[in-house]
Amino acid sequence: MYRFSIEGEDWILRFSPNIVLEGNEKKAILTSLLQIGKDLDSFSHGHSFLIFNKNIGAIVFSVERIPSLILTITNIVPKSDWYIQDPSLDQKLNE
Repeated sequence: MYRFSIEGEDWILRFSPNIVLEGNEKKAILTSLLQIGKDLDSFSHGHSFLIFNKNIGAIVFSVERIPSLILTITNIVPKSDWYIQDPSLDQKLNE
């Protein structure tokens, strides 16, 4: 668990029990959150968002605002498990 402040708001960063990360990966995630800055305030309670990190993968965050400002990393999907749909296939299917 990490505590950090952005724009005067104190946040807690938690990791789901199924997430196993090394210290440098946790620091990279925290650095990414600090870069988001004040945009973090736009996410309301119960929403989720992703950060794509080239070294870690797609990081899934869940936002809680009650009783505290908490971000929980619920999952990490490594880039090797990404499946990107080719838009040209959609067009061929509609022809």
